[in-house]
Amino acid sequence: MKKPQLNPLQAQLLKSGLTSDAKVKQVKAEKRKQDKLQRNNGVEIVDDIKLGAEQTRQLQIERDRELNRQRKLAEDQKALAAQIKQITLLNRIAQDNNGLAYQFNHENKVKALYVSDKVREALINGRAGIIKLEQGFEIVPAEIARKIQDRDAGSVIVLNQATQDVAAEDDPYAAFEIPDDLMW
Repeated sequence: MKKPQLNPLQAQLLKSGLTSDAKVKQVKAEKRKQDKLQRNNGVEIVDDIKLGAEQTRQLQIERDRELNRQRKLAEDQKALAAQIKQITLLNRIAQDNNGLAYQFNHENKVKALYVSDKVREALINGRAGIIKLEQGFEIVPAEIARKIQDRDAGSVIVLNQATQDVAAEDDPYAAFEIPDDLMW
């Protein structure tokens, strides 16, 4: 009896004792039957192993897409934080440790920055804003604060509405002057 032609994998499996000649013949016969059915009838044989491998491959592709999306989102957030930091550091207004305290609320805590009187007035009147960076707070002009607010609203801590320095004509207290030394 003539021995069937074996591919290298089958030969290795036979040699190691993991399969037998009968099992090799059975697999080859089954393969021939499937090929003949497919050729003659156009019937496609569903192979569970191939189907499972395809499903596994599709799941892996979906996982890879999700991981790439998350990675891109993290990179975008880092780039945005770097932009905000660069804009803030290029346009910051100097603080004055010997100046007046400007107090503001951040995360339910009262914080204070010491600034000159001119900067304090700008903060109050909405011509300047306070930006939160990872190392602390910085003061920037209002236009810059609005640009940062467009990128990330959470970075802008204080940005008051711009007010007019001119008193209204119908103000009943317009005739009364406010003392300069009055601090709240």
